[in-house]
Amino acid sequence: MNDDSNAIIRFEKVVKRFGDATVLDGLDFEVHKGEKVTIIGPSGSGKSTVLRILMTLEDIDSGLIYVAGKPLWHQYRNDKQVPADEAHLREMRKEMGMVFQQFNLFPHMTVRRNITEAPVHVLGLSRKQASVRAQEYLELVGLADQADKFPSQLSGGQQQRVAIARALAMHPNIMLFDEPTSALDPELVGEVLNVIQRLSEEHDLTMLLVTHEMQFAKQISDRVCFFDQGNIVEQGPPEQLLTEPQQERTREFLKGFLEATAVQA
Repeated sequence: MNDDSNAIIRFEKVVKRFGDATVLDGLDFEVHKGEKVTIIGPSGSGKSTVLRILMTLEDIDSGLIYVAGKPLWHQYRNDKQVPADEAHLREMRKEMGMVFQQFNLFPHMTVRRNITEAPVHVLGLSRKQASVRAQEYLELVGLADQADKFPSQLSGGQQQRVAIARALAMHPNIMLFDEPTSALDPELVGEVLNVIQRLSEEHDLTMLLVTHEMQFAKQISDRVCFFDQGNIVEQGPPEQLLTEPQQERTREFLKGFLEATAVQA
């Protein structure tokens, strides 16, 4: 593992509760610059909450989070730690792009407009600059000829690829993927995974991925983390964790996936 100074994401003793349920229970977690990390685990283990907290869609109850060396949910004023204000959060969000389970495209906007809105309004690009950038990323996800269509005219796989292009158009340093294929019909999953794989191989992005696609996690990840009950039970290189897990809880969770993979093979 790299040293602390190279951690682009760092959680220190982070606690997150929803009512009486503790979803993250004193979580310590790091992702290093350029690393591709996959989080796996049962439903309710806190996987997606990690991503939503990073995108400031959910706040935290206690602990500290740093992104690119800067505090995320707090800032310093007169040498005192205070809760982050909206301007600070807005600035921090620029570090990250997120691709959700549901594609979250604006139905009344064309594909091009879906991709250009944030670069124009958040980054201050001209419409022309944003349009050039949109076309570049549509080419990258294999949809260069779909710019003037509306989301309803696209398949689910195409919509998710547009969502990836939209996130990339903000030039984030970190890409977050929250179960990006879970809302897709099985035959459309591959086209989205192929785009994510190309991104991981051809671009120097830090990637944090929550997925149940174990074979894909094995191919793409530098490290896999198994979450349960709001904490990391086990983590390691994908070949080791997914085939020879050390912890009984990890073995239980993976048993079904490994059996299914063996049958397919």
